[in-house]
Amino acid sequence: MVRAAILPAVGAPLEIRDIVLPDPGPGQVRVRLAAAGVCHSDLSLTNGTMRVPVPAVLGHEGAGTVLAVGEGVTHVAPGDGVVLNWAPSCGQCHHCAMGEVWLCVNALTGVGNVHAHDAQGAELHPGLNVAAFAEETVVAAGCVLPAPEGIPLAEAALLGCAVLTGYGAVHHSAQVRPGESVAVFGVGGVGLAALQAARVAEAGPVIAVDVSPAKEELARAAGATEFVLAGAEGAARQIRALTGGHGADVAVECVGRAESIRAAWESTRRGGRTTVVGIGGKEQQVTFHALEIFHFARTLTGCVYGNSDPARDLPVIAEHVRAGRMDLGALVTDRIGLDDIPAAFDAMLAGKGGRSLVVFP
Repeated sequence: MVRAAILPAVGAPLEIRDIVLPDPGPGQVRVRLAAAGVCHSDLSLTNGTMRVPVPAVLGHEGAGTVLAVGEGVTHVAPGDGVVLNWAPSCGQCHHCAMGEVWLCVNALTGVGNVHAHDAQGAELHPGLNVAAFAEETVVAAGCVLPAPEGIPLAEAALLGCAVLTGYGAVHHSAQVRPGESVAVFGVGGVGLAALQAARVAEAGPVIAVDVSPAKEELARAAGATEFVLAGAEGAARQIRALTGGHGADVAVECVGRAESIRAAWESTRRGGRTTVVGIGGKEQQVTFHALEIFHFARTLTGCVYGNSDPARDLPVIAEHVRAGRMDLGALVTDRIGLDDIPAAFDAMLAGKGGRSLVVFP
């Protein structure tokens, strides 16, 4: 028996209770969690924006220690520290063959599997493959990567989603060059990682945009040189004023709301680039007219998992962390327990704080 956060049905509140985990079978790994980050994607599962089979154990951003491995697993062993990878690529589909492993069509096939059972014997699924909101989990071998040396496991949990996504949005999707101006919309966990990544890319100015003035201190600590209130009259005008009257070279949208996507697009210069990281629902309709598309010649791009290859990018990011160019701990504003996850969801909805991190004893 281990404790876990279970989503019993879409729209239902989370339940923190005991589950029964099986021993790892062939090609599987059992992990004791050190920490798990509370991501907006978990919230999107609870409200149905993203759909997976339920009931499910949520949590997809985590790190921990290997307890046991099943037959055929050779890249990790009991006692190893690992980072969970919620979107393992198959290496065989069309996108993987094109080098676009973040678009692998088979990455989420595991969500339909039976992950565990509750105390009454009901089947539970792994929300986004890894079921990290639990004291322990059993995952496919492709869902674990060796944890980088020199980084505490609790902080390494953030590498599993927020940091890979924010870093990749800046370096892979937007391909920010030194000296380019960057505006980051939404200063949550991913937005803070994107601000740090923009600093690593030697961008400037780096402008943070958020609905909460309380986020300014967090944003500046992460690398923002300027702060603009989202929704304020003339926010796009303020960004143009901060970028020589032209607009930002790059905007990174980490909210997933129609008005935020539109504002990010409007804040960029002619020929500018907007990368949308935030996950919005189908009701979030963004409109453009044909003349402005022609006139501004801007680019609007979706971004999945930061267009990252975790096996390739984790060592690169880890080196930035060890060298002091990125600070994982600075993304965390609250260290909590399993029972506090619902309150962390409420804080996300209210736009408060950065990353909440579930830390296991």
